[in-house]
Amino acid sequence: MPGTKRPSDDLMSQSPMVTNGTSPPHLSGSDNDAKKVKLEQNSPNGPSRVVHIRSLPPDCTEADVVQLGMPYGKMSNVLLLKQKNQAFLEFLDEQAAVTMVSFHQQNPAQIRMKPVYVQFSNHKELKTDQANSFQNATAQAALQAASAVMGGPTEEGQKRTTLRIIVEHLVYPVGIEVLYQIFSKFGKVLKMIIFTKNNSFQALIQMSDPVAANAAKLSLDGQNIYNGCCTLRIDYSKLNNLNVKYNNDKSRDFTNPNLPSGDPGLDQAMPFGGSGSLVTPMVPGMGAAPLTAYGAANVVGGTPVYASNLSGNNSAQVPQMSSYGVPSALGAARMMTLNAAAAGAGNAVLLVSNLDEQKVTPDALFTLFGVYGDVHRVKILFNKKDNALVQMAEPHQAQLAIAHLDKVKVWGKNIRVTQSKHTLVQMPKEGQPQDAGLTKDFTNSPLHRFKRPGSKNCQNIFPPSAVLHLSNIPPNIEEDFLSDAFAQHGQVKAFKFFPKDRKMALIQMASVDEAVTALIAMHNYPLSDTNHLRVSFSKSTI
Repeated sequence: MPGTKRPSDDLMSQSPMVTNGTSPPHLSGSDNDAKKVKLEQNSPNGPSRVVHIRSLPPDCTEADVVQLGMPYGKMSNVLLLKQKNQAFLEFLDEQAAVTMVSFHQQNPAQIRMKPVYVQFSNHKELKTDQANSFQNATAQAALQAASAVMGGPTEEGQKRTTLRIIVEHLVYPVGIEVLYQIFSKFGKVLKMIIFTKNNSFQALIQMSDPVAANAAKLSLDGQNIYNGCCTLRIDYSKLNNLNVKYNNDKSRDFTNPNLPSGDPGLDQAMPFGGSGSLVTPMVPGMGAAPLTAYGAANVVGGTPVYASNLSGNNSAQVPQMSSYGVPSALGAARMMTLNAAAAGAGNAVLLVSNLDEQKVTPDALFTLFGVYGDVHRVKILFNKKDNALVQMAEPHQAQLAIAHLDKVKVWGKNIRVTQSKHTLVQMPKEGQPQDAGLTKDFTNSPLHRFKRPGSKNCQNIFPPSAVLHLSNIPPNIEEDFLSDAFAQHGQVKAFKFFPKDRKMALIQMASVDEAVTALIAMHNYPLSDTNHLRVSFSKSTI
């Protein structure tokens, strides 16, 4: 309404353009259609420690706002209102706020290449809602990061922008897109490389500035991506710049969408940082991971801890693989687009081939595949008994089974494990001839390892190994008894009870092949009326 002054903190305003007594620069596009509001020089909002910033870009983070205020002095609080594209920044000293507002009256500010408008708030201090714990945590992380960069105690990493991430207890698939969505909440992600090293999933992520890197490190280190698993361990990398040569499922340069995709048939070595090369083998569970895990928790089968805080309008939009020029044939082979990955990851039925048809049984496959998820049904094909369908409880468990069991030697033959075109294993219909026990339903089996959410079994999933972990051993069972029992299925090389818990032990077979055979035969082996042996693969050595 003409002649009516509007306070700068009118958060219901839809106008993204507010000036500090000067006319804003001409903008093209949708901003031209926005109502322009001009505050008079005698605005009632006098100097305040709190600065009000409008017209923020949709992907703006607390770290971006804090970085805008860094040249002017120490900051004590920041509040980001994403739905309103506005923020409040509180300085320790009012003079710092005065300097910031005065400067940007003559020099329009920008965040992520978008003009923003700076003015005093009519609030004298910021009080944030303690119930909004996640937003408070990210705000404090950004402030701490800024404080470190602006001259806090000198420590290595304050000026670094590249982070090294290790994901422990990798139960659910984690890929570039998942990490991008997490880390982009703290600033702009420039480049990323993922790889395996020492049997652990790792990543290098280059952020746009030290504040964003430090904020991400402070907020995310020690956090779980999903409940009870996929724990982030974060420190600084010694590399200042990642030299990404390919845009694919192992590396991504978000600043250069025109890079080639590389050879899909090879696990390529990717030099970076001028310090040699890094081989990036296939990450377990990644090939068909749902690349939009945030907002698709039901598809993944787990509850993302950070996903619940980053849902809805707050979710970062990950560039589609197709925008990097990935050929469709390549996407069909190994680098799925978002839609293809989500569709593939939604299927929990596996096709297992090249089995020993003389030895395979539904119970044997239930035991072996049950190491990586809860098996609901198994069907050995009547006319081709070296093939079987295995239906897992969850799609992500099917992905884990593919990652760990494909090409593993079972009964002397390298089996193949792939996704089936079937989405359900059908049981024989009543009245039809029985299939000689080739199909079996295990849905209500008491032997499922992952029935309880957050079970410790979720944290102890490892690829097939020569060393097996034994548990549920009654006190009267001796080493010789167990060694003799396992010797029926291969050569026992070593055995050791856990020193502090004799209910558990490690046993080493002569080879991985023999360990696989022993696990199938000995899991659920009766040791007493009430104790049945539990067997799983171990990462330990004896």
